[in-house]
Amino acid sequence: MPTQHDPEGFESKYLYDVADLSGAHALEIGCGDGRLIWHYAASARHVTGIDPNPQRLATAQGECPPALRPNITFIRAGAEALPFCGETFDLALLAWSL
Repeated sequence: MPTQHDPEGFESKYLYDVADLSGAHALEIGCGDGRLIWHYAASARHVTGIDPNPQRLATAQGECPPALRPNITFIRAGAEALPFCGETFDLALLAWSL
């Protein structure tokens, strides 16, 4: 049986309590396998998930729900050297990342 992450839905509840993602271009730093992105990508204008681990990104791309794929971009990168110009995103998320 696979591990269930946040079966009570606390992550997405608190995420929406602190951030307005409606129509936002969001950056998720340390997106890992994408499991948090699935909770909010439909309400955002676009989500860019970055992670330095190629295996985690491959999992995220492979498990991305088909309806969300046009709304999400995954890039191999770390927070130490973001490959974006300033003011590219409306908000950035960092949750459960080391």
